[in-house]
Amino acid sequence: MDLLGLDYDSLLEMDLYGEAAFRKKQLFQWFHEKGVDYDQMHSLPKALRQRLAEDYPLPALTLEKVFTSQLDDTQKLLYLLADGSLIEVVLMKYSYGWTICLPSQVGCAMGCNFCASTLGGLVRNLTRSEMLRLYYLSRKRVGEIQRVVLMGSGEPLDNYDEVLGFIKLLTDPRGRNLSARHITLSTCGLVPEIQRLSKENIPLTLALSLHAPNDDIRTRIMPIAQRYPIEDVLEALKEYRERTGRRVSIEYTLISGTNDHVEHARELAERLRGMDFHVNLIPLNPVEERKHETSIPEDVHRFKKVLEDYGINVTIRRELGSDISGSCGQLRNRYKSLEKRSVE
Repeated sequence: MDLLGLDYDSLLEMDLYGEAAFRKKQLFQWFHEKGVDYDQMHSLPKALRQRLAEDYPLPALTLEKVFTSQLDDTQKLLYLLADGSLIEVVLMKYSYGWTICLPSQVGCAMGCNFCASTLGGLVRNLTRSEMLRLYYLSRKRVGEIQRVVLMGSGEPLDNYDEVLGFIKLLTDPRGRNLSARHITLSTCGLVPEIQRLSKENIPLTLALSLHAPNDDIRTRIMPIAQRYPIEDVLEALKEYRERTGRRVSIEYTLISGTNDHVEHARELAERLRGMDFHVNLIPLNPVEERKHETSIPEDVHRFKKVLEDYGINVTIRRELGSDISGSCGQLRNRYKSLEKRSVE
């Protein structure tokens, strides 16, 4: 059993060596308010700490490498998991403080053909405890983290229960107490899971990885579009918006010659007009193993201008960490490739 992943009530109900409830409350606070390991839980008796460490070990994570951007202070952290899997975490500095970009899976099953995370397919889901450990260990590097984005490798809604468990623990007022409004979850558009999420009463920000103005283009670059047409996805997003009152973001990666023409911008604007969604334009960070190229700046700004003319709220995402393989999956794949060459 994994104590770190237990919610507050479950931990208090657990028979933990006959310990009183206040000890279990202390344990929860050390886990989630302080984010520390057993050996640092100084208010607990040493014998209890040793027994907990033996019987309920925390997920083993080793920080393999740290890459710091010379351009903008972005940090890319490469962690080794207990099963030998490598996973990436990104720390990004903004005017308001630090944002952490976390993964939800090792690899990804969605198959988007412009993304590095899908190159090796899905290896496995991360547990909520592994995600928490990634958060807490990474947090120590910068002192405090103001925002969390679940936009790293994997599809968060494809690992629904563990991701929701992670979010609920992170936002529990008796622990870390992070505002759900400071959490963004990105999905490629799993309609049933979006509908389920809208009923959770968690006011996080939902971001849709759309990347195309129509189903024809979307199907060519995102296999998930074969299961869920754009209209069905947008209807689910409208329901989410109505139920939660939270504005939805539309992530649109601009790929040269594929989805970045003026006519694509007009079609996208017509489709989104009146929905009160925010569009985030993302110039593609090219992946070595993929054939796609990024749009030139003139095309990016022309695309933005068309959306603005239609009254669409739109921004261009600030590029961070480009000199350290900032896109999810890129550093992991490159590091594994270098390791393989060194062995050979």
